[in-house]
Parts: sequence; structure tokens; C-alpha cells
Amino acid sequence: MRKTNALALAALGTALTMGLAACGGTAGGGNTGSGGGTGAASGAKHNDAYTKVVNPSDAKGGTLKFALSDEPDSMDPGNTYYAWNWNFSRLYARPLMTYAAQPGEAGLKLVPDLAEGPGVASEDGLTWTYKLKKGIKYDDGTEVKAADVKYAIARSNFTDELTDGPKYFAQYLDAEGYKGPYKDKNLDNFKAVETPDDYTVVFKLKEPFAEFDFLVANPQSAPVPQAKDTGLDYEKTVASTGPYKIETHEVGKQFVLVKNENWDPSTDTTRKQLPDRIEVQFKQNAEDIDKRLMAGQIHVDLAGTGVQTAARGQIVGNPQLKDSTDNPYTPFNRYAMLSTKVAPFDNIDCRKAVQYAVDKVATQLPWGGPLGGDIATTAMTPTTVGYKQFDLYPNGADKKGDLAKAKEHLAACGQPNGFETNIAVRGDRTKEVQVAEALQASLDRVGIKASIKKYPSGDWSSQYAGKPDFVHQNKLGIMIAGWGSDWPSGFGFLSQIVDGRFIKASGNYNMMELDDKTINELLDKGIQTTDPAARNEIWAQVDQKVMESAAFLPFVYEKTLIFRPASLTNVYVHPAYGMYDYTWLGVKQ
Repeated sequence: MRKTNALALAALGTALTMGLAACGGTAGGGNTGSGGGTGAASGAKHNDAYTKVVNPSDAKGGTLKFALSDEPDSMDPGNTYYAWNWNFSRLYARPLMTYAAQPGEAGLKLVPDLAEGPGVASEDGLTWTYKLKKGIKYDDGTEVKAADVKYAIARSNFTDELTDGPKYFAQYLDAEGYKGPYKDKNLDNFKAVETPDDYTVVFKLKEPFAEFDFLVANPQSAPVPQAKDTGLDYEKTVASTGPYKIETHEVGKQFVLVKNENWDPSTDTTRKQLPDRIEVQFKQNAEDIDKRLMAGQIHVDLAGTGVQTAARGQIVGNPQLKDSTDNPYTPFNRYAMLSTKVAPFDNIDCRKAVQYAVDKVATQLPWGGPLGGDIATTAMTPTTVGYKQFDLYPNGADKKGDLAKAKEHLAACGQPNGFETNIAVRGDRTKEVQVAEALQASLDRVGIKASIKKYPSGDWSSQYAGKPDFVHQNKLGIMIAGWGSDWPSGFGFLSQIVDGRFIKASGNYNMMELDDKTINELLDKGIQTTDPAARNEIWAQVDQKVMESAAFLPFVYEKTLIFRPASLTNVYVHPAYGMYDYTWLGVKQ
């Protein structure tokens, strides 16, 4: 039968957001556009870009400027797991499927990108077939072929070198022990993906996977010519299929895109090609990014996580500035993970002590208080299909902690006077550092002495919090993190962070190292269930089991305050990413 996203979309109801895990060297001059940064564009009001396109324009030219407070994991579409990069990489990489370019619920509709249409599933659900559009070219003028998609899946999921992206394909494809193209250059030995001709890609699965069209909408299905692959250095010279191509990439400093003259807009329904040039500055101070945004010197904070505390206060108190902002719910839960492999958190009662001791008003404050998100009590967010509200660890009517219950569990875990631990945090993320400090103060009230350890965002998952050996050696008991769904379902949210089979030696996002047989089996059962209502009920059961482990400490269901300078055109919040659609933006001349 032909698989479409109709059932999944019907199940979405009014949910408007989804996404995945989120995370500045100076670029040259360039037109910042007229209109400055302090006035609302074309009479636009606060939150207008949440429901419509603000400052629509087809005007071309100018330089679109982004800035980021750290550096990315990688600009390689096959080796990245930041939400902003799944959005941004679409400027130069086209996966098999993508999301409609519209604000609101309509933007969650899957549409063909590299493919002619949605995948066709076999009767047993074990194969999915996609037909490629003919005539799509790379920036060098050569045509995209089915073998390039097959190679992209092989390199992103079956190599030891590319560790930063998810490994869904490795988990679910029937690869028969395949070792990856860096160890076995004969692509014919990769039996999990077949290419019977230059325009047909057939995926062979170990078991049915009811949401496979969503899976191939991630950037790992963007084609890679085998002859062009340079391993970890490929991020400098990605073969472009989008409206832009890489001009220069100084890793950790700047990234520059220019127009791809071989991009054919007749094959692409979701992107525009308006600016002449797109510049990204890495490792920029977060507060300085906000100042430059409001001054109109740059156009977008690439991370898409909203302005910092100082700018938020300035904006909220100024109606003109506020009209240049949007305050959408994002797909993210902002939380901490407690390592079940680092003592004393290998004892569930020690974990429960933390759950009760935390002052959730204090940990909400760095995100902007209620404006920055609702206090969270579950792993899944209210914008995730399958979400059910519950609270296993009520911490007082005022949400500031139940210290008596915390001490009760400290006694139960053999630590009546408390203990020492470490909190790991991304040092360039001001809000996350402030959350760590609030958590530190909360725990101190019951005798838990926590030291804060700061690490860089760029290597956060590959070298620090996402590397279990490093976590164990440095006794990182608590890790501040955030997550949004890879696609709009409970499985898209939960699987990478709670499935014990996804624990990796590097690039690990199940930082709890939680490997619960019941959870793993429920995830398998859910993804093979074709009835949406029954599937969503299973996701709620997974959430319950995760929270019962006491290893997941939720802080807020996030909202962000995103600033849009008046010089920015075609601005809307894309619900699939929870930030502006970077492929539509232009600048005023």
C-alpha cells in the first residue's frame, strides 16, 4: 500500500510544534538592509510570525547574516543533531521528504523533496520504496542518482567516524552486519538499501516501522556522491542540492553560502533563493548577539532558542521591541538527566531525592519565567502527540521543593546527610548555566553539594556529556540538556533519549544510560502499531516508565522569545523546527 502521513496528521490535532535536540570569527561586510532592527516589520505585531508570514517579499539580493554562540557539531547534514541545523542544512541539502513551508499546523504536513512522492510500503511493512525526481543536480552540475542516497544512509549510520547524528537507520534497517563504507568501499555489500535503477531507492527493514516517511525527512537522506566523501572533512565541501552552496567554511569561525546556479526551483516547493550570500559567524557572545539583532547588524540568532535574560527584560518593557518578537512554544523539554551509572545515582532513591529537592520556580526563571515555558513534570511535552499530564514527584504547592520528601529518600538511599556530585552544563549557554546554578542552590538545602562543570557546546555530545566513559571518569552525576522530537510523535521524541539500545560510546543522548527492557519493548511495540490512537497510548506508557526511573528531571516545556529585525523578510515560525524557516528568509535592500 502507499504510505502517507494522513493518519499521523489526523492524530496531531492542534499540535503546532515539533523538532529534535538544539544547541561566533567575523564574516565580512554586507548589506544589513534598511529599516534597522528596532521597529516591527510592516506593522507586524507580537506573535504574528507564529500564524502568518511577516514582511512577505520576493525581492532578491543582499547578505543574510546569522550568528551562533558556539560552533556546531558539524555542518555535514549526515553528522548533525542540532534542531537549528536540521533547519539550516536544508539550504544546501535536500532529503527524500520534507515539511510544507507554512506556519501553523499546515507546516507539519510531509511533502516530497528529493522524492516524487511518499514512500510505498509493502504489505508486510518491511520494505519502503521511493522514486527520485529526475534532473535534480548537484552544484557541480552532475545529476543526483539513487546510489547517492544509498551511500548517504551508509556513511551517516554505519561508520564509527560520524557520531553526532541519530542512528535510526542502523537500528531499523536489515543491514546484515554491514560495517560501513569506510571499512567496506563496495556499496553492493550494503544490502539494507537497494537501487534497482538510478531513480529508485528501496529500504529493507528488520521489522515494520509505521512512521518511515518521517524518518527520511531528516537530513541523513540527503544524497552524497561516494567519490566526494572526505569523512569528517566533508562538512567543508558538502555537495549541494539546495538553493545555496558552500563558498567557504572555516571550522569554528564562519560558514558562507552563495547561490547554487544548478538548483532548479521547479523541482522544489519548499525553499526560496533570495539573498545573494548567507554568512554565519560562530562562537559569538550570546548577549552580544541579542544587541546586534536589536541594532539590525545581524538578522538571525542561528540557534533559534530565543534572546537571553537581559534582552528579554528590555523587550518585554518596550512595546515597539515586543512587536518585533514571537513567543512560540517550541518542541523542547528543558531538563536534566541523572546518570544511573554514576554513584550515588545508581540508587533510585538518591535520584528521587533530587526530584523532590529541586525548586522548579528557580529553574524556570532563567528561561524567562512563565514567558519562557510552563513548569514540566513529564518527559514528553504538551506539543508531542501521545502526551498525558501527570506528576510523580509533586514538590510542593508552590513548586519550590518538598524538602521533607527529599530527605526521606536521602535516608532511604543511605545518604541521610547528603552527598557530593557534579553538574555538567554547556558553558556558552547562559540560560543553562543559570539553571545549573539554581539546581545547585536547590540541592544544597538538603545537603547535596553539587559542583558545576562547564563544557563547550560543539563537542558536548561527542566528547563530554554524550561520552559515557568521560561521564564516569569525571563523576558527572547530573547533565543539563534539552530535547525536541525528531518528528511529531512520541516515538520521534522519546526513542533517542530513552531507548537503552541507543546508548553510544560517543554522541550519546541517553545520558541517563537508562536501559530498561520494558521501555525498549514498548518502543518496539508502538512503532509497529498502525492504529494512531493505540500507538499514542503506548507513547504515554513509555513516558510513565521513564519518569518512574527518576533519572529524568524535567524543568520547563519551553517557549522562546525570538527577535526579528525589520530588515528581515518572509519570516514565519516553522512548526517542524520551532524557529523561523531559514530557507525562506530574505533581506531588505
